[in-house]
Amino acid sequence: MIIIGVDFHPEFQQMASVDTDTGEFQEKRLTHREEAEKFYHALIGKEVRVGMEASGHARWFERLLSELRFELNIGDAAEIRTKRVRKQKTDRQDARLILQLLIEDRFPRIWVPSWENRDLRQLLWHRHRMVQARTRIMNQLQAVALNEGLRCKKRLWRDAGREQLESFRLAPWASRRRRDLLELLDRLTPSIAELTQAIEGEVEKCPEARRLQTHPGVGALTALAFVLIIGRAERFQCGKQIASYLGLVPLEESSGNRRRLGHITKQGNALLRFLLVEAAQVTVRSDQEWRNKYFQLAMRRGRKIAKVAMARRLAVRLYWMWRKGWNYEQLKKFGSHAGEPGNRDGVMSNTE
Repeated sequence: MIIIGVDFHPEFQQMASVDTDTGEFQEKRLTHREEAEKFYHALIGKEVRVGMEASGHARWFERLLSELRFELNIGDAAEIRTKRVRKQKTDRQDARLILQLLIEDRFPRIWVPSWENRDLRQLLWHRHRMVQARTRIMNQLQAVALNEGLRCKKRLWRDAGREQLESFRLAPWASRRRRDLLELLDRLTPSIAELTQAIEGEVEKCPEARRLQTHPGVGALTALAFVLIIGRAERFQCGKQIASYLGLVPLEESSGNRRRLGHITKQGNALLRFLLVEAAQVTVRSDQEWRNKYFQLAMRRGRKIAKVAMARRLAVRLYWMWRKGWNYEQLKKFGSHAGEPGNRDGVMSNTE
């Protein structure tokens, strides 16, 4: 077997390999993509194991190894960094460290989603970015209207508001800007509607997402994103691990009797974290219990911290709904009731 440790960069990769049969060791710096593809194609017919840190620009490399039927192990970059003993850091040393961890079977492997999962994530990201672009355009048009003395907020996007916006007599370049922004808005709106419809179609194919969608405030986008990004509920043992995975726990630097908590770590998926915060605010408006909890937190810690706290609570709820196979009504009936009279264990008994 040939074991290869790869320190991957967008333009090149530094690799260190060893042949376990002959003991031959070699190091190379391969430029992307031609030289790297030539090197790995030359290994066809051999048993090859490759290890690398998680990277956001290595899709083509992962696809290449999959086509060649080579074993690819992707590791947690932060955990690999903790295993470095020497204070010097170079590409060669990084490749050697990954190779050593593979040989000693100490390589910190992470869960890797399937290609279909990744492609559906692109659908979510594409719609999210399109909505952001449309929001920026709408804000610019609102500024144009305000400069002309028109302040009608959402009514600007109705037929009457748009006619009034188009009727203003502007200078030549200001008129050109208004026309281009309106054309971009007209192009983005149907595209976003098409992407939204595609997301709803994917949710219909996913029973887990449909079940999560029964929770107040959780729409098709949030439910599908939660399922795709979490992957499998069995990967986590408790709700605290879900919150940590999504970066919704505070940064902690404690030592001895001194404990210091900072802002949230934000180490998880930024899109899902954003969607959970948005969904939690909708839940607060529609559920009295959540509204009371939110205002209690807001009065003590401020609105921003309260929003994040409710997003974390929603993430934990969705996790248990998924893991237990419950919809929202079942969650209310069999979920946590700790502290309530007659429910010492925190779970209501099923008397039906």
